[in-house]
Amino acid sequence: MARLSVQLGPLVLRNPVMSGSGTYGHGREMALMCPPRHLGAWVSKTVTLEPRPGNPMPRMAETEAGLLNSIGLENRGLEYYLSEILPSMRDLDTLVVTNIGAECVEDFGTLAARLDGEAAVDALEVNLSCPNVGGGRLPFSTDARMAAAAIGRVRAATKKPLFAKLSPNVSDIASIACAVEAAGADGITAVNTLLGMKVDWRSRRPALATVQGGYSGTGIKPVALRQAWMCCKAVKIPVIGCGGIASADDALEFMVVGCRAVQVGTSNFSDPSAIGNLAQAIEHALDQACIADLEQWIGSFDNPRALAGA
Repeated sequence: MARLSVQLGPLVLRNPVMSGSGTYGHGREMALMCPPRHLGAWVSKTVTLEPRPGNPMPRMAETEAGLLNSIGLENRGLEYYLSEILPSMRDLDTLVVTNIGAECVEDFGTLAARLDGEAAVDALEVNLSCPNVGGGRLPFSTDARMAAAAIGRVRAATKKPLFAKLSPNVSDIASIACAVEAAGADGITAVNTLLGMKVDWRSRRPALATVQGGYSGTGIKPVALRQAWMCCKAVKIPVIGCGGIASADDALEFMVVGCRAVQVGTSNFSDPSAIGNLAQAIEHALDQACIADLEQWIGSFDNPRALAGA
């Protein structure tokens, strides 16, 4: 059987499969659908300092090749997460990554500082697609300086491994990847959702109350794959691929271009149990290709001769 464990910065994952933030709750509630031991890590939905009610309905809409959402980071806030969610995650048989979001640099730091001492949290993932109220409404992820400021504040507040989740809605993702690496990120998640919209021409109404939202699912995979590859080429820290991944072939495409792990998101809505079988499917695909160790395959896209005789 192929060896699936991977080194992800300071962490060792038993396999490269992670849940995508916002698509699998906080993790524990999905245990009946997917035993925790089947995943390399569970990633929480975004936690903010204060509770957020989210955006008005409707805030999800299915498309021909994916899903539009405009949830608005609905959650019960940090205090609820600390008192009601984390205690049940301490004995979970997988790594726990807490995704955090904020509208100013200071709140990112506060969140990181409060979570730094929590033993149940193995790493933090910083959602840089939050709008920056302090510096205008643009998300942190669209400006290298703003992204670096947020990551730098989090880095100063915690010793936990830190992953920066980047947006594909930029002209030069590599420069932003380099900026967060320099600011202290231990890894990068590439990428968050694309911007999109859907309308009903008969009613002349948008499918989402906010008109535009985040587009995810099968349709974005080619874009996400390219963006992840650009990040892999630009930085030395590990990259987690995310965007349209639903099968072993999808996951291995991201890993062959350099990603050390993958996140599965939108496909969880159609089959919440499928993610639990993905590691086994990857193992089977590697066995069929006579590849004994996944680490051997990661990043081989740019240097195919490295595998000669392997």
